[in-house]
Amino acid sequence: MQRTDAMVRIKVENMTCGGCAKGVTATLKEAAPGKLVALDLEKKEITVASDDVAPLLAALKKDGWEARAA
Repeated sequence: MQRTDAMVRIKVENMTCGGCAKGVTATLKEAAPGKLVALDLEKKEITVASDDVAPLLAALKKDGWEARAA
């Protein structure tokens, strides 16, 4: 398995509460298994250990989240 130190930040505008944060985290963990996911609810941002943001954005949008690269 190749190790990556790249981090991507994603802004999720409609993540407004702890329940939303849980759902977003679950979506990202499914899309990028084993990757570090850090969340800042106040900033509505997620940081994921990945070098490609496109599949993460696609997974979030599929699940109804308004996501874009930060």
